[in-house]
Amino acid sequence: MYDDAYDDASIVSDFRERYAAGGPPTQGAAVRRFRSIIYAYFRKHARDFPWRRTDDPYRILVSEIMLQQTQTGRVTEKYLEFIRAFPAVQDLARAPLRDVLAVWQGMGYNRRARYLHELAIRIVEAHDGVIPDSPGELVALPGIGRATAASICAFAFNRPVVFIETNIRAVFIHFFLHDREGVSDDDILPLAAATLDRNHPHRWYSALMDYGAMLKKRHPNPSRKSAHHAKQKPFAGSRRELRGEALRTVLAQPGITVRRLATAVRRPEDEVVSVVDDMVREGLVRKQGKRLFV
Repeated sequence: MYDDAYDDASIVSDFRERYAAGGPPTQGAAVRRFRSIIYAYFRKHARDFPWRRTDDPYRILVSEIMLQQTQTGRVTEKYLEFIRAFPAVQDLARAPLRDVLAVWQGMGYNRRARYLHELAIRIVEAHDGVIPDSPGELVALPGIGRATAASICAFAFNRPVVFIETNIRAVFIHFFLHDREGVSDDDILPLAAATLDRNHPHRWYSALMDYGAMLKKRHPNPSRKSAHHAKQKPFAGSRRELRGEALRTVLAQPGITVRRLATAVRRPEDEVVSVVDDMVREGLVRKQGKRLFV
């Protein structure tokens, strides 16, 4: 039915002309046509990720936390290493935070590793080691917001929940809201709810994400029209880079002082003091006198 150009202008144009004239296409033939375009692409070009080859809720939860603010390519390798180190939620809960942070190195946003460790402990203690299967219970765990809770429910339990992430946002803007600027997620959520394949939410969201990833390669990123789009700041020389370097150094040299840490990471001491204070407050680093430990 389609060639490889599943976002070919004629296909999208035909869809828009047929169904957009009378308002958002949210039922009947419009929904079926939209799904057919997305699924046609997915059948031929589905991406292969290790977290798509499991139905273990713990492993899917780990992948969802890792995928927050991190590209899939970087996550794939680290995910496999993390699962080898902590194959079950009980293993993660028993591990010292230092070990969890050490395995996490290279992923960035180290608070996510601490959240994962804390939620594993909470799941073992409060849920008998069973990953909750409702958004309400999941969102009460550390580091899990509403969108992540919903995505875990969709991918781990095939629940027909509604959520938006960057690639999904790109798809709906591209098809339905392409002629607008400053698109809010409130504009997208009704479309996401109306077009959701409630019988196969796991497959549907995978297909949407893959289609959105394709759009971003072939077009100027449709998500730039979103009110929620924020341009990524350069990593080199950033505070985020300093945090990562500081934590790696403390892991490698437990007991290092702030002054020696500043020398090791080649940054001004006042900058390092500020970053260390933040990490102490977040529970990533602890101080004993002048010395730093994880």
